[in-house]
Amino acid sequence: MSIWIVFAVLTALAALAVLVPLMRARRRAASAALHDVEVYKAQLGEVERDLERGLVTPEAAEAARTEIARRLLAANREAERGASGTVSASGSGPLRAVQLVAIVGVPALALGAYLATGSPDLPDQPLQARLEAPATGRSLEELVARVEHQLSRNPSDGRGWAVLAPVYMRMGRAEDAAAAYASAIRLLGSSPERETDMGEALVIANKGIVSAEARAAFERAVKLDSEAVKPRFFLALALTQENRKDEAIDAWQALLAEAKGDEPWAEAVRGQLAGLGVETRVASAPPGPTREDVEAAAGLSDAERAQMIRGMVDQLDTRLAEEGGSPEEWLRLMQALSVLGDTQRLDAAVKRARLALKDDPEGLARIDAAARDLGAGS
Repeated sequence: MSIWIVFAVLTALAALAVLVPLMRARRRAASAALHDVEVYKAQLGEVERDLERGLVTPEAAEAARTEIARRLLAANREAERGASGTVSASGSGPLRAVQLVAIVGVPALALGAYLATGSPDLPDQPLQARLEAPATGRSLEELVARVEHQLSRNPSDGRGWAVLAPVYMRMGRAEDAAAAYASAIRLLGSSPERETDMGEALVIANKGIVSAEARAAFERAVKLDSEAVKPRFFLALALTQENRKDEAIDAWQALLAEAKGDEPWAEAVRGQLAGLGVETRVASAPPGPTREDVEAAAGLSDAERAQMIRGMVDQLDTRLAEEGGSPEEWLRLMQALSVLGDTQRLDAAVKRARLALKDDPEGLARIDAAARDLGAGS
């Protein structure tokens, strides 16, 4: 039993080492808050400079200013609370009580719980035995450790590296994933998918910046498959990051020309073009009345045409009111109402679209641009 007493004492000492610095936490928090205030002020200036250079849209800049201002106010309040000494360095009575409970009570409870429900007499399980045990019921970390152990013994197992690389990505270990993809490429050969995945891992590990190594991987992928979208997307992003505006615009527009309209990456491409000052149109949109649909009804009688058009518009309008929709759907409704000449409903649709897309700066920008073209929502 003496060993358990030693464990309890060690646990208490560990808790003490953690809790004692808490008495000075408020002072440190105030200092950190003052630093944050300066950082947020600098960020506000950076947003203004980006707006002047045309790197962001006015709507995106306004959204960024709002978020930075909110954080600035919070940091300023934190700094003021720390400066006013609301919590002293020595701690308050309740804080002392909490510390005492944490130092004495928590280790005692942990020890009692382990003795009641644990297995102190269970013999040690060597790492080698655990790695060679069946994989059923094992955690992801244990399975990864098992594969890593096998690869350490057989580093020429290309398929093992190919299997491990995407698992590293899911675990947030981008650098390890890039190294694993590199090993798979070296052992199994290059392919568009492997080169692209390695480049993407390098970009993530580099905080979103397309490095020279990542660019080379994407270029190899495009050389193997000139129609592959993903590597071309990252190559266009590299041009944007290098401020090669004209080349970046050409690359983004070439990608967008291949979009059918509903691909997840198409909206990201439009956002990049908007950041470069290029307005784009949606290649296609979800089902609903198009301008061509409305004009195609010209051969019908007035009553038939009005009934058909309004039925289509009402159907889309009702769905948007009940379920919401994408910027493309709101734009489709606005265009149809404009063709109908229903200015009152058009103005109302613009207001509803702005409310529905209030958290989507790029979508709002497209709605505002369309409203100006249609002379609505002023």
